[in-house]
Amino acid sequence: MKLPETQTILLTRDNGVLHVTLNRPEARNAMSLAMVEELMATFEAVESDAGVRALVLRGSGGHFCAGGDIKDMAGARQKAAEGDREAFFRLNRRFGEMITRANRLPAVLITVLEGAVMGGGFGLACVSDVALAAGDARFALPETGLGVIPAQIAPFVVQRLGLTQARRLALTGARFDGHRALALGLVHEVADSAEELDKKLAELLTQVRRCAPGANRATKALVLDVDQVPMAELLDRAAREFADAVNGDEGQEGTLAFVQKRAPSWAGDRD
Repeated sequence: MKLPETQTILLTRDNGVLHVTLNRPEARNAMSLAMVEELMATFEAVESDAGVRALVLRGSGGHFCAGGDIKDMAGARQKAAEGDREAFFRLNRRFGEMITRANRLPAVLITVLEGAVMGGGFGLACVSDVALAAGDARFALPETGLGVIPAQIAPFVVQRLGLTQARRLALTGARFDGHRALALGLVHEVADSAEELDKKLAELLTQVRRCAPGANRATKALVLDVDQVPMAELLDRAAREFADAVNGDEGQEGTLAFVQKRAPSWAGDRD
């Protein structure tokens, strides 16, 4: 896989895992349009490379993402003042396209949440397959307090937390920490030190590497299509994919490894 050239994110590949670090620490990794485009290019590269087992998304400088970039908003306002009625629409919708792509990413998407997890950062947490959080991370949907709406984020918040909690958080702008995020079901594990957080991430990646890459991709697509595809059609597709998996290389290797009481070949995959 050829990684894109980037300026707002850092990319490092290691043993089937692509580490993506939001890298605008001076702005608490606020989501600029440039960052959105670089993430889109990165996701496109991952989609075409079955060797990427997981993508780990985190932020530099002690923060995950503080939301949208004020400079981009100001730029869109200037364009609107000059007669471009679609400036704000295009800016907001492009973020929606990025988060939708993140949601459907075939690789396992892991978010490591520290510091500010606001607005767009909150949305990214909601589309991750596994979310790890620092106990003192700060979560919020602050949009309505700024006179705007969480337009592209709200549907994913509802899917993650359910309608009742999504309504409360979006309509109050309530702030809460990582432990409360765990209780709400937003994140899966919490750590109270940087060392513990890194340890949990390492353990999680070990678990992911025990799973067959193709089986993981097919399983993720299957669960994401629940409520999107009629149930009978979905189960027919699942049965076909199960039969293909059983007779495929991964199914045969997994069965043989189980009988021989050894790790399957993919558990030791390296770049």
